[in-house]
Amino acid sequence: MTHVVVIGAYGSAGVAVADRLADEQGVELTLVDDGDPGGGLCILRGCMPSKDVFSAAEHRYRARVDDRLRGDPPEVDLERVVAQKDEHVANFARHRRAAVHRLAERDDVELLRDTARFVDDRTVAVGDRRIEADYVVIATGSTPNVPDVPGIDDVPTMTSADVLDETALPESGIVVGFGYVGMEMAPYLAEAGGVDLTVVEHDARPLDEADDEFGDALLEIYREEFGIEVLTHADERSLAPTEAGVELTYEREGEERTVEAETVFVFAGRRPALDGLGLENASLAPGEGWVDATMRARDAERVFVVGDANGREPILHVAKEQAVVAAENVLRHRDGEDLREYHNVHHHVVFSALAVYPFARVGHSRASAEAAGIDHVAVTREARSDGVFATKDAPRGLARLVVGTDGTVLGYQGLHYHADVMAKTMQVVVERGMDVRDVPDRAYHPTTPEILDGLFRAAKRELD
Repeated sequence: MTHVVVIGAYGSAGVAVADRLADEQGVELTLVDDGDPGGGLCILRGCMPSKDVFSAAEHRYRARVDDRLRGDPPEVDLERVVAQKDEHVANFARHRRAAVHRLAERDDVELLRDTARFVDDRTVAVGDRRIEADYVVIATGSTPNVPDVPGIDDVPTMTSADVLDETALPESGIVVGFGYVGMEMAPYLAEAGGVDLTVVEHDARPLDEADDEFGDALLEIYREEFGIEVLTHADERSLAPTEAGVELTYEREGEERTVEAETVFVFAGRRPALDGLGLENASLAPGEGWVDATMRARDAERVFVVGDANGREPILHVAKEQAVVAAENVLRHRDGEDLREYHNVHHHVVFSALAVYPFARVGHSRASAEAAGIDHVAVTREARSDGVFATKDAPRGLARLVVGTDGTVLGYQGLHYHADVMAKTMQVVVERGMDVRDVPDRAYHPTTPEILDGLFRAAKRELD
């Protein structure tokens, strides 16, 4: 019997590992999770609750900017927003726990609701028990990252988790961190709470993974549509408390400047949640490259790390796919077979601008194709060039298609209305390596995917 311990069994990655292994003959599973009430990061503090609260602000934004509507825009009732979010989250989490509990009813599966800690590479202490495992899978997710800015411990701060539960937002705030979390949270604060925001952006523009035009377009939307001040080429130097809240000293263009607000919103991404696991007692040293493409820890051949916990690519669909690969590699290692590596096509969606103007990238950008030395053509289309976006009162944004000179569709980027919905279509096209000349470019009714048809036709003309 092969004994596998899964630490973090309620999360998306942990439950995916358990699902894959539970039906295997000769495998004994011990599932460990000390979450209260338990349910996984995506359900409790990530994907699901954020979309729930963003939707209320989205509705207000659409009413506010549509000049065909009369009267003042409605106010967002934060108490009702949070109450509805909590109800939905509770239902989602209950469903996840029930799925794990059903697994635990099997003869060779047990669930321990306690904290796990490594004793050595293959021994895990769970409460008063010591479990000798053949394999250990770490799937503990991530936690908000707090940057090392002098004085940050002395001033009022709020993380994304705090914002999702807040029913009374401050009048003003400074946003530290303008990656995925900051790009999604900032418009919510501005629209739902009327928070006067100043964002610190280290570079010339946000959206590091996108071609420059997309970051520039996003800046324009945030400044003009939401009234958010974004300080580009700025670096935090220190934070200090004031009578009104907090003062940030930052450097920009070689000069130190200050800005004041009631609080600091810390949206500096997330870090692997590994504290308290006793990794120092095992051959585990988290850091760059500590988990390889097989999801196995570099220095402990019987420890696998999946999802946000490994720091490789903290995104839900990736976590699930990594989990399946890790589970299969446990079996391969047991049977003396070569391990399989996990490599995925780049597929990210950011629900920017309250998901009215989301950003999606699948496969290569123009910049990444150039960096990889791939011969290609890139075609771009503005949303306003397709009348359907104007009729839906969402004329901002652009899309780009990257195609190899042999016709293979290499990548898509979109920052426009419904870009998130189109990402799945483009994922299929890119992952199947389709030739753009074989992709239909006909829409049967005026719909937003016409922007894709325009890109396909433009790329075909370029190739011809």
